[in-house]
Amino acid sequence: MKTLLRIDSSLRTEGSQSKTLADFFVKQWKEVNPNGNVIHRDLTKQNMPHLSQETVTAFYIPENDISETHKTALAFSNALIAELKSADDILISSPLYNLNVPSKLKAYLDHVIRSGVTFKVDTDGSYVGLLKDKSAYAITTKGAVYKGTPMESLDFQEPYLKTILGFLGIELKALFSLEGTAHPDISENNLKIQQDNILNTFKSFAL
Repeated sequence: MKTLLRIDSSLRTEGSQSKTLADFFVKQWKEVNPNGNVIHRDLTKQNMPHLSQETVTAFYIPENDISETHKTALAFSNALIAELKSADDILISSPLYNLNVPSKLKAYLDHVIRSGVTFKVDTDGSYVGLLKDKSAYAITTKGAVYKGTPMESLDFQEPYLKTILGFLGIELKALFSLEGTAHPDISENNLKIQQDNILNTFKSFAL
């Protein structure tokens, strides 16, 4: 039985286009994996603290020297990593906020990116992701149209997601970019295009 971890980061509890497209993705995933398990982590509805000094310090304490205080500081990060490791497929939905991902999504990633746990430094100094054999899918939304316009150079959201997932060793199999959400005449057509892209993705290879 496969597990999908869905991570939403829009601050909207209603009217979120990234979550609407993520709902569509999950529906298709469930059709392919009728017995599959979906874990839903909505970063807006759930507490997602930024890293603290205590947590970062505990990241680098040798296992034999970890105290109860360190364990408490690591508990949240450990839980997120265990959840991530349990997933076969990962879906991240992210609106564009101030040219990048929402801060809560960045905070989530800060908790799961840990040396010796989800990545390591090889003998030659290169970074090696440790979360192999997982497939990731990303849904991004933007109020304006960026691709093919002078605005494209201002998009740090999609390059960041592609890079950080690869850093963890996770293959980004498809990215669905819904642009122009602030313009109803554009977004309605673009939503249909991205829904078709999701359908075609599920047809092109088994998840």
